[in-house]
Amino acid sequence: MDDTSLGLYLHFPFCVKKCRYCDFLSFPGTMDAMRLYALAMIREMDACAKLARDRHVVSIFLGGGTPSVMPARLLREIMGALRRDFRVDPDAEITMEMNPGTLNAAVLSFAGDCVNRVSLGVQSFSDSELAMLGRIHTASDAERGFAMLRSVGIRNISLDLMSGIPGQTAESLGRSLQAAVRLQPEHISVYSLIVEEGTPFWDLREKGELPLPGEDEERAMYHMTKKILAECGYQRYEISNYARPGFSCRHNERYWRRGDYLGFGIGAASLFDEKRWSNTRDFHEYLDYSSDPARINRDLETLDVRSEIEEFMFLGLREMAGVTEQDFRSSFGMNMRDIYGDTLDRLASEGVMATDGHGRWYLTERGIDVSNMVLAEFLLDDE
Repeated sequence: MDDTSLGLYLHFPFCVKKCRYCDFLSFPGTMDAMRLYALAMIREMDACAKLARDRHVVSIFLGGGTPSVMPARLLREIMGALRRDFRVDPDAEITMEMNPGTLNAAVLSFAGDCVNRVSLGVQSFSDSELAMLGRIHTASDAERGFAMLRSVGIRNISLDLMSGIPGQTAESLGRSLQAAVRLQPEHISVYSLIVEEGTPFWDLREKGELPLPGEDEERAMYHMTKKILAECGYQRYEISNYARPGFSCRHNERYWRRGDYLGFGIGAASLFDEKRWSNTRDFHEYLDYSSDPARINRDLETLDVRSEIEEFMFLGLREMAGVTEQDFRSSFGMNMRDIYGDTLDRLASEGVMATDGHGRWYLTERGIDVSNMVLAEFLLDDE
């Protein structure tokens, strides 16, 4: 990866209402709060621009929350400031997350003018499953939203779906997948529901009132997802992500390959020059001090070699291409087998990892099934 390249992430915490499964940093916001937040984000970008003086931006990601609830005029002001402060490549990938229930003419116009990739949070094409999740849109809203994005010139659209929804079956997930591929998006993500503490779903599960699919049903969903999407021309390039050739998400690949990125907004994370930090999660603190990064940065960590090696393996093995001994040697000046030889051989003998015989190591289908357990094997012992 070009060591002068950079990714930018902009976090918009606002949403119409909190979904029942969501533990992200998000909440409803007034128009005045959004205006003040936009001004604070611009101040933060202005203050951080000097860090990236010698960098060129190859990807930008507007995430949340729901960026599409922001007034379009504020989004335009933010993007104008970003382009003023940073050197953005002409072909940079610029992604915006959108909720089908928040699209309007002004936001669509902004998208057509200022972004070239949209991640549409559909989650399901079943209205009953959407109601269970607490989503504000319907399946027909998602289909109309997709058509509207095409009409303003967005030629790179990802549909985000979810498996393991309470009440979902392999059959109903299959219908959602078929509905998604009929729209012919360039990218499809299928994430497994994780019930997080502090969410309404967590409370329902604790009471025994959350009808989650069983383990066998979830496994059937997993294998059916691979089959349907492969048959429809979508290549799996990461555990949860599928794309037509040439349409993998460059910004996410940057995360998985440990490329530098700067995050703006509350709670946003950064990795830059082997240092990692995140911003305060306190909204009012961010508004007051965004122009002074030292006052809003939290959990600053200088990565040591051990942490970088572990991350190289954890993140690299999420991708279907896996990791290579050559890249390991180039990154750390040492041989992968000197560190992990016994582990690699054992995992290969167990059928959860494989090698192409030329130094590339990757998870097998069985290994992907139990990826959390496999990746835990690459934690290094304390010395």
